[in-house]
Amino acid sequence: MAALGLSHEEESAYRTLLGRPHAHAGELGDTAILARLVDLGLAIPAGGDGYAAAPPAMALGTLIGARRDELRAAEQALVVLAEEHRAAVAGRSIGELFEVVTGVDAIRHRFLQVQAAARTQIRTFVTAPFVAVRPGDNPAEDAAIGRGVRFRAVVERTVLGQPGAVAETASSLRNGVGVRVVDALPMKLVLADDDLGLVPLAAEPDGEPGAVLLHRSGLLAALEALFEQVWRHAYPLELAGNGVVERDGGGPTELDRRILALLLAGLTDQAVATQLGLSLRTLQRRVRHLLDLAGVETRMQLGWHAARNGWA
Repeated sequence: MAALGLSHEEESAYRTLLGRPHAHAGELGDTAILARLVDLGLAIPAGGDGYAAAPPAMALGTLIGARRDELRAAEQALVVLAEEHRAAVAGRSIGELFEVVTGVDAIRHRFLQVQAAARTQIRTFVTAPFVAVRPGDNPAEDAAIGRGVRFRAVVERTVLGQPGAVAETASSLRNGVGVRVVDALPMKLVLADDDLGLVPLAAEPDGEPGAVLLHRSGLLAALEALFEQVWRHAYPLELAGNGVVERDGGGPTELDRRILALLLAGLTDQAVATQLGLSLRTLQRRVRHLLDLAGVETRMQLGWHAARNGWA
């Protein structure tokens, strides 16, 4: 039932319910999965901590109908977006949508420019080898963080073995940068908001390095989607002494749990920051990270998620 948005675990729990007239929460395993089934209308509370399966014809029929409505809405949105895109690029030449940059100095200059242009967020893939900008040599990151830009980086695992890479990663984590690691990345990449992207071009070993500066276009949107997909499946990194480690299961750190506990107790951001010895901006970055980790948009939803998953 993956086509209806159910995970394998949720489908298994629903099938277990179907085979019983009545079951207790403890028999069904993960309470979060059970809560999800209730939200979807697939399970019905049956007194105490008991639950029963909703009839498939009714429950699944409702989900199928909702998916049909979503697909129709998506088709309508596709028509609108295609027209908006056609209007946006009308009269623009291909040359205005991208710029080829050659040479180490030129690539470094564009790399710093792209980050300086960001107003809300910077997303980047970090892979070796380093040609234009080496670990610890990116002043644009600190400048962007200083003006409140959200910074997320996915790092290829081999990069952490490069000289200076661990120290730079630890420094980024201290500054509130979201850093995750994967075994391999398809390319280097830096994205500024939804407006600019810089992608290196493959070059011969003895040839001059090159890169493409992309402006807002369908190709840039595809690279943004690629980043978000890789980010979702990458492993979060966290500080550990003077180094960094992968966070087991992507859960909150001990500091995150203390922040959540104080916020849920009703303290203001400033009061929490003062009590934990953090700057207000660092605290707010940690809260933003927790919202991302929980996959929610508001602090109320974060509190509900934290309570259900034992985060605080």
